[in-house]
Amino acid sequence: MSQASFKEFLWKNYQIAFKNQDLLQEALTQRNYLNEHPQEHGRDYQRLEFLGDAVMQEAVTEYLFKRYPNWHEGQLTEMRITMVQTRSFAHFARVIHLDEGIRLGKGEEMNGARNRDSLLEDIWEAFIGALYLDQGSQVLRQLLEKTLFAAIDDNFFDQFIDFKSRLQERLQVKGAVAIEYVTLKEEVLPDHIQRFEVSVSVDGQELAQGSGRSIKDAEKAAARLALQELDNKK
Repeated sequence: MSQASFKEFLWKNYQIAFKNQDLLQEALTQRNYLNEHPQEHGRDYQRLEFLGDAVMQEAVTEYLFKRYPNWHEGQLTEMRITMVQTRSFAHFARVIHLDEGIRLGKGEEMNGARNRDSLLEDIWEAFIGALYLDQGSQVLRQLLEKTLFAAIDDNFFDQFIDFKSRLQERLQVKGAVAIEYVTLKEEVLPDHIQRFEVSVSVDGQELAQGSGRSIKDAEKAAARLALQELDNKK
């Protein structure tokens, strides 16, 4: 995808058109590119990355505060930490095709930097910083609504959460309890995909059941649903 095609993609899918093209170029430029093109006298993405990190923290904090009015501070903090950890940013960078817009030095291009998660994580933050400066907080939040925030409903962040440990901590606040996971069913679906159903109980009382393609995934799903049930009972 060319730079022109990338900009067209941003407009068509997210109605984003940068007023200051230099900001966009800065967000997408790696240092090695500038070393090979000294005549451009530009900057790499690192300063914008610093800004983007701070801006995203603020936007996520506000979003979670409004979306979950019944959550206590600890729950909100845990979810914010999960959402703004950089492990997820490479995914969102690819969703909006930032990987195809990066300006790389020839050596880095040959070494596969365009597909390197660590670089894409940085570029995502830099792009967020550039978008905030160019378009303001409203347009930034519109983009996050379609990417980062929408991923909550798709359970995207579950992969970064240890629900079994969280459930254990919640249940053992007042002392030791017996937590048991039991495999209820194992079946083979079409295309030879396995599916497991697991229940989680505390002191012999079932809290929830979950399913997954492995026993580990099913246990994690059961723990997540058990935590939701405990929250609903508050």
